Amino acid sequence: MAKQTKNVHKKSRGRPAGVRYGETIPARFEPEMIAEIEAWADRNDVSRSEAIRRLVEIGLKSKSK
Repeated sequence: MAKQTKNVHKKSRGRPAGVRYGETIPARFEPEMIAEIEAWADRNDVSRSEAIRRLVEIGLKSKSK
């Protein structure tokens, strides 16, 4: 009987190479601020994370004018 060879594909760990992701920036907010952000997110039909991104963008644009 011939010797059997095994071709096992070893999976690499971590994120796929070549895919770029934005940087994660941890932040702490007071409960009142979180409630305001969530209310803004509900009014604009977006997630809390997307609301924070948009609010930061709005704040940066308004400051530069």
